[in-house]
Amino acid sequence: MISRITQALTDRLVASDPGLVRLRLGFSAVLSIIVAVLAILPFHQPLTVTLVAAIAAMTSAFTVNDATAGEQGVTLLLALVLGAASLTAASVGSAVPPLDSIVFVLLIFVAVYAQRFGSRGIALGSISFFLFFFAMFLQTHLKQVPVLLLALAIGIAANAVVRFVLVRKRREAEFLRIRRAFRARLAAVVRAAEDYLAVGGSERTRKRLRTMNSRLHESVLLIEDAAPEVTGADSVSRLRRRAIEVELAVQWLTITVQRTCAEDLGEDVRDDLIARLRRFRSLIERDPRELPLISETEEFSKMLVEGSRIDEHAAPGDGVRRAIAELALADVRAQRVAEHDVTDAGDDPADPEDPEEEKSAAFAYDNQTRSAIQAVVGGGLAVLGGELVSSQRWYWAVLTVFVVFIGSSTAGATFVKGVRRLGGTLIGIVGGLVLTLLVSGSVPATLALILVCVFGMVYMARVSQVIMAFFITSMLGLLYSLLGTFSLEVLWIRVAETAVGAAAGILAAVVIVPVRTRAVMLDDVSTLLEELDEFVEKAAGLLSGAENVSVIEKSRDLDRAVDQVRTTIEPLTHPVNLSSRRDYGWHVLTTVETIAFRARHVAARSQAGLLVNEADRLLLYTGRIRENIAVLGRAIGDPGGSGHGTLVRDDGTPVSDRIEDPRARSVLTSLGHLDETVIALGRAFGVAATDPIPSGKG
Repeated sequence: MISRITQALTDRLVASDPGLVRLRLGFSAVLSIIVAVLAILPFHQPLTVTLVAAIAAMTSAFTVNDATAGEQGVTLLLALVLGAASLTAASVGSAVPPLDSIVFVLLIFVAVYAQRFGSRGIALGSISFFLFFFAMFLQTHLKQVPVLLLALAIGIAANAVVRFVLVRKRREAEFLRIRRAFRARLAAVVRAAEDYLAVGGSERTRKRLRTMNSRLHESVLLIEDAAPEVTGADSVSRLRRRAIEVELAVQWLTITVQRTCAEDLGEDVRDDLIARLRRFRSLIERDPRELPLISETEEFSKMLVEGSRIDEHAAPGDGVRRAIAELALADVRAQRVAEHDVTDAGDDPADPEDPEEEKSAAFAYDNQTRSAIQAVVGGGLAVLGGELVSSQRWYWAVLTVFVVFIGSSTAGATFVKGVRRLGGTLIGIVGGLVLTLLVSGSVPATLALILVCVFGMVYMARVSQVIMAFFITSMLGLLYSLLGTFSLEVLWIRVAETAVGAAAGILAAVVIVPVRTRAVMLDDVSTLLEELDEFVEKAAGLLSGAENVSVIEKSRDLDRAVDQVRTTIEPLTHPVNLSSRRDYGWHVLTTVETIAFRARHVAARSQAGLLVNEADRLLLYTGRIRENIAVLGRAIGDPGGSGHGTLVRDDGTPVSDRIEDPRARSVLTSLGHLDETVIALGRAFGVAATDPIPSGKG
């Protein structure tokens, strides 16, 4: 019993945190703080100086996320320089008010603007801002600057020791953990399918199926990203292809389960399908290192045999049985490639060399610049409003402005983050009060709970802003207790300042050069269409034999574009949005996700020269699809305009009418579905399409 509970909890942990990346980051942050505090103890510095070392270690632990160890080392060195400037400016400003508020607001602009420089810009901007904030929180003075800089150096050095020595990123081990997470999430999809069948389909189980599929997709992307670090170059393309095949098989299983539930199934058939799903799940919930032993089991062989005989003996539920067999086969193939088995290598084209990462111009007026301007205005309003609430703790309001603008590119996103921040703070007030009362007078217990809050803050940062804000507020309440300044009044001032900051940020985002969510969404959809056009072009070149390229990589670029649309469109689909645009947002999101799904179908099945004998007709077919993409792109680029053209449906001369090869027909069918989805996206933006071709024409 205990072992089953332990195993279930372990599976949940692995599935919720693929590769245990967040666990490693949280543990690194806590360990960095411990190392920093132990390192500074021999210097016998006051508590405020010790806390600066701890804060420097903590912020560098969870903000520095460069791709390589060398890049991380450079960022840490730059963080030392900019952090020193930030601490010095904060200490000088505290002696010459209102210089501190002016510098703090200007620092918001720099930190938000720095997002354009990627992960390094975000890290350096965040570290500089938080060090300035904590210097005011700890009420540091100019005469303390030398020891504060020593503490800063110790804190960053402590994180370097933890990052590069004590808790190093071990690629092979992390890749194995990602594969375990993939298997756990795959099992979760199958379990959700079981539940869907058991209740005959419901809105709750349908949403759960969608959620589980989205989480599986995240794991697939992680596997594809991590593969080049641990797998030979010749295996990367095959692994990506096999991983996509598994994902497609899973999605087909969920679609088939939903279709089957719409049929009139007998109880015996339903029970049989649920039993088959449960049996398959028991086979895939193994440690990846034990695979591909699944292929040697009697159950696996039985699945494949039954799946191959379905056409001969049709029966209710056969669609699900076939889908299970196809998923089992796809899973085994993927595991063989992951275990460096090249027996089914095939003729996969090599991945193209990674192009240089596109970098934003250092100086440009775009959405990021406008966000920085809005953040400055919001910061100024927060200072004025925060002073009215408390002349001693106005910086809480400025902190909230910074938090709601980091990572936000639209007014809607700023509003959602402001609401989440305020909600998390309110809950954190209660948590901080309870925790402080529990450990009142016990320094060791207070320190232990602070470390727990740090871990929770880092671990949940990528999952829930509300929970992260809860841990931050609880941690700060414990810090007040440690500094001897805790009171219920201080906590309520914290709530008031957070509300002022959230209101200031939202007001600035809505009034000052506002960036509407719809406008950014249109830009992101235009980018997605550009990626889709390139994908179709490369797929046509590969299938016709004109070039040998990896369309798997192009499908990944399309996935990234869809992820960006998903992030941008969140304010439209969030529960706080009560307008009719919520349904519109869901429609656009569902359609672009379907486009990515269809593109993955094409990518997984495309082979070099597969349609070389029908190259001319294929190019005409894909040319029409690309023209539809262009028409839609022009319409989105000029909303409300005219003369963009009309989307053209299939002209009745499909390429597949003379194709006998099942692989080739499958690719063409997927291209047809992709074309239909592009036309469906056109409807979302009011772009007209030609009438459907009458049945039998052509």
